[in-house]
Amino acid sequence: MTRKNQRLMLVLLGLAAVGVAALLALSGLRDQAAFFYAPGDVAGALPPPDKAVRLGGMVERGSIRRAADGVAIDFVVTDGKATTPVHFSGIAPDLFREGSGVVAEGHFRADASFVATNLLAKHDEKYMPPQMAGKMHETRTLEPR
Repeated sequence: MTRKNQRLMLVLLGLAAVGVAALLALSGLRDQAAFFYAPGDVAGALPPPDKAVRLGGMVERGSIRRAADGVAIDFVVTDGKATTPVHFSGIAPDLFREGSGVVAEGHFRADASFVATNLLAKHDEKYMPPQMAGKMHETRTLEPR
């Protein structure tokens, strides 16, 4: 076998190994992937119960109900077309409030309600940390005092 053939064989084996690794990774991730749904998407057909999914939309105004234990929260997510009731046990993010965006990770029940294991609060593009809010409009003079 010549050096040229050896290099070609080595390159082909390397490409085959990368291809096999990619296929194995994709097949492993297929079972773990969490798909994103809006309430309007699941109004007709629910994903299989107990399958990990993400539900996104806006927290409906007046829908947040906190349990007496201080940990459990029930609220409704809407996308303007449909609504989905959500139950979450845990500590909610600081930005979680009525009328704000939310992405809930969890699974659907057979009754079309959603059990969230994690909440991700979304903010608008104008969000600014409180420490920076006042400094944006400060005016300074270039003249020495």
